[in-house]
Amino acid sequence: MSDHAHSSDGHGGDGHDFAHPMPVSMLLSVFFALVILTVVTVAQASFDLGSYDVLVVMAIATLKATLVALFFMHLAWDKPFNIAVFVGSFIFVGLFVIFTLGDSDMTSDSFEPKIDEVVPMVAESN
Repeated sequence: MSDHAHSSDGHGGDGHDFAHPMPVSMLLSVFFALVILTVVTVAQASFDLGSYDVLVVMAIATLKATLVALFFMHLAWDKPFNIAVFVGSFIFVGLFVIFTLGDSDMTSDSFEPKIDEVVPMVAESN
């Protein structure tokens, strides 16, 4: 039998330290930017921009998601491949939304509920 003098850590840590610590001032700046963008999103609801409502809200949400991904998920200091995957996912989601919105005018009015119409009772149980 061989006797090895190896000890193993239960968590499997291999000595890598955190690669890119961020100053608290930067984290607070991003946090306050997210708070301000949230206030802008809520305030935008009181303005009627017509068909641009969804576009403005989605642009603000995309900016907020980008800030979270870049700074809190540390993509700003990550490998370019991960950034490409992140940007590619936004492109595909954008394409799916565009195709869905492009098809929304093709629905018929027959699918719209008629509010003035009285619904007949199917059966009365007495």
